[in-house]
Amino acid sequence: MTDSTERTCDGVHAMVPRADMAPGARKLRDAYARVPGAPLYQREFGYYCLERWFEQGMPSDEPLDELFGYDPLGNHSLDQLGWCEAGFVPGFEEKVVEDRGEYEVVQDAAGRRLLCFKGRRIGFMPEYLDHPVKDMATWKENCKWRMDPNTPRRYADLEARMAEARAKASQGMMITQNLVGGYMYLRSLIGPEELLYKFYDEPALIHDCMRTWFDLADAVIARHQQYVTIDEIFFGEDICYNRGPLISPEMIREFLFPYYEQLIANVRSRQIDRDRHLYVQIDTDGWAGPVIPLYQSIGMDVMSPFEVASGCHVVALGREYPELAMFGGIDKRQLAKGVGAIDRMVDAILPAMRQRGGYIPTCDHGVPEEVSYQDYLHYRKRCLEFAE
Repeated sequence: MTDSTERTCDGVHAMVPRADMAPGARKLRDAYARVPGAPLYQREFGYYCLERWFEQGMPSDEPLDELFGYDPLGNHSLDQLGWCEAGFVPGFEEKVVEDRGEYEVVQDAAGRRLLCFKGRRIGFMPEYLDHPVKDMATWKENCKWRMDPNTPRRYADLEARMAEARAKASQGMMITQNLVGGYMYLRSLIGPEELLYKFYDEPALIHDCMRTWFDLADAVIARHQQYVTIDEIFFGEDICYNRGPLISPEMIREFLFPYYEQLIANVRSRQIDRDRHLYVQIDTDGWAGPVIPLYQSIGMDVMSPFEVASGCHVVALGREYPELAMFGGIDKRQLAKGVGAIDRMVDAILPAMRQRGGYIPTCDHGVPEEVSYQDYLHYRKRCLEFAE
């Protein structure tokens, strides 16, 4: 059958009719499609504050989506390919390797050595002491074999995962394939400082790492595409700091983009629904302005989370890049300054971005504990003014 109207509108072979979509799916798809004036989809990036909020009176038995007025989920995520580190199967053994009194050195599942508070692994940024890849020999010995796309364990629960994904697609929910971006992946293998030397000193190592990244991602996504049509590829990249990209545009084009472009092309060529637009989202902290046109050249049409402290102002960038869907841009520092600062921020951002379309307001990273529960409730009340 060649006429798309004749195909089964099951969310896999063709798009579910809008009237049959779950409410969250309709609102989220409008955000991606940059529909001007559409109600703003409501969700949050994440939290570092929940323990403090419980102390300040937040109910412990009420779901956050009900408490804060978030919309029902509009997408379903496929994983298996890492996010902040490589998609190792098997991962490294997680263990304590050294006791330092109030602190301990931990080996994590990515093979890194971390200095942590004793008995505590989340809610703060640990100090990264060591990484598993030093050269080509340690890459092959420690890591490369853990990225074999043919490892049966990777697909042990494939049928169950794909049955769930197809059920979500039948409700019109977007099917998002998450994966660690090339720069974040290389940094997790080698370390942020040493990586910068390796681009110059051992380019063959970098390319071998990236070919392995590509082979794994392409194989896993191909298996997923036997069951579902992918709506979005979402790269966890974190390639910027507060002054701009951590490597040059030339290095991005040489070491990352050949693999990105081939992966995106392969995903498009395998789609069950050939009429479906494949969204490409890049997640990066820091001052992202300089890399927006760079990533747009390989198909990026969504970006997040627009860290305001680094100069990412969504209203201004939204005017400069009207074709870009933008998620984030709510300044965590202003959320911590009380209702007056919150009102000024909301009034400066949300009316303009709703009129523009293609925007989801979230904190520009996890909400920090400096933000009080009552102030966050006020912020959410203001956001809900733009939800309908």
